[in-house]
Amino acid sequence: MSKYYVLYNPIANSGKAKERTKRLNSFRFNGELVFSDITSIQSYSEFFNSIDSEDSIILCGGDGTLNRFINDTVTLEIKNKILYYACGSGNDFIRDVGMAPGDKPIEINGYIKHLPIVNVKGKTYRFLNNVGFGIDGYCTQVGDEMRAAHKENINYTAIAIKGVLGGFHPVNAEITVDGKTEHFRKVWLAPTMKGRFYGGGMMPTPQQDRLNPDETLSVMVYHGKGKLKTLAVFPSIFQGEHVKHTEMVKVFTGKDIKVKFDRPCPLQIDGETILGVTEYHAVAELVAKKREPELVYA
Repeated sequence: MSKYYVLYNPIANSGKAKERTKRLNSFRFNGELVFSDITSIQSYSEFFNSIDSEDSIILCGGDGTLNRFINDTVTLEIKNKILYYACGSGNDFIRDVGMAPGDKPIEINGYIKHLPIVNVKGKTYRFLNNVGFGIDGYCTQVGDEMRAAHKENINYTAIAIKGVLGGFHPVNAEITVDGKTEHFRKVWLAPTMKGRFYGGGMMPTPQQDRLNPDETLSVMVYHGKGKLKTLAVFPSIFQGEHVKHTEMVKVFTGKDIKVKFDRPCPLQIDGETILGVTEYHAVAELVAKKREPELVYA
């Protein structure tokens, strides 16, 4: 009988993911469940060599857990079935595919097979949902600091509001999409999206389809306005209605996206923070393959 290796992230969702993983016992599987702490895996190559090709993997955690898995296994050709059970805090990937946390695990091999890459500070990462630059990077930085201080119930929306009111100052940006460059002042957000959602339900690019056959990405630029107008429009991003404010929101679609800020800011990749970033370069999977010899993975 085949086995299901349940790899859970003990720190996902402020430590609640491990407990929620036990709910898998309520589902019916055609095999034995084997639970293991994903952070204890030192080598995925050795791990996959140690299991049978008929065995399956169930990843348990949030978007950050998925991001680490896709980057830690970037050089491997995975033949096992990979399932995902969402029990993180943001859960934007599972929301984007039309499901909810706690639903029965879904197979994600098709979703993680063709992924875009982003180059940041000389290193290359794959991403599943987004690359966030601006106040969203500020929010993940503050969230990380709160988590390190053992604070619970981290509210990223509240952090964003405080950021607009004074914690984060907008920047000037240069956005280049497929070779065409535009300049923007007072930029608050400039995320590049593979799917529609990030930040726990925000929808910066509501038209973006993660499975679109052209593998295009979308970058949204939120710019040009002061604190009050920015705060007034910001809540509409959860419904994707912010794009109607064309005087302050612009969305570009392409396969090769470069974003440059005029000063260092925190950046986040699927919720994982990188500090002191002035630019990033995101490219679709097909474009990345053509440049493979140049890539230096983190």
